[in-house]
Amino acid sequence: MNKKVIVYTTNDCIECTMVKQVLTQEGIDFEVRDVTDNACYQQEVENYGFLGVPVTVVENRAVKGFTNELKELMRLAKGLD
Repeated sequence: MNKKVIVYTTNDCIECTMVKQVLTQEGIDFEVRDVTDNACYQQEVENYGFLGVPVTVVENRAVKGFTNELKELMRLAKGLD
């Protein structure tokens, strides 16, 4: 069973688009939270220890950017870890 995934993003962020495309290709459902639409979302990003986006969250684990750590989170989201 897939776990809840949140992607903090902005509309003009190329790296954010890449993260969302990979998650979609992997069949992982995710909630998009645009930090430009809601100041609370930016605060949530900062609470995870980051200032910018994309930030991908699965359970209590957060990763910034399009990195190898994102692959680990995708496995977690799919319930493989």
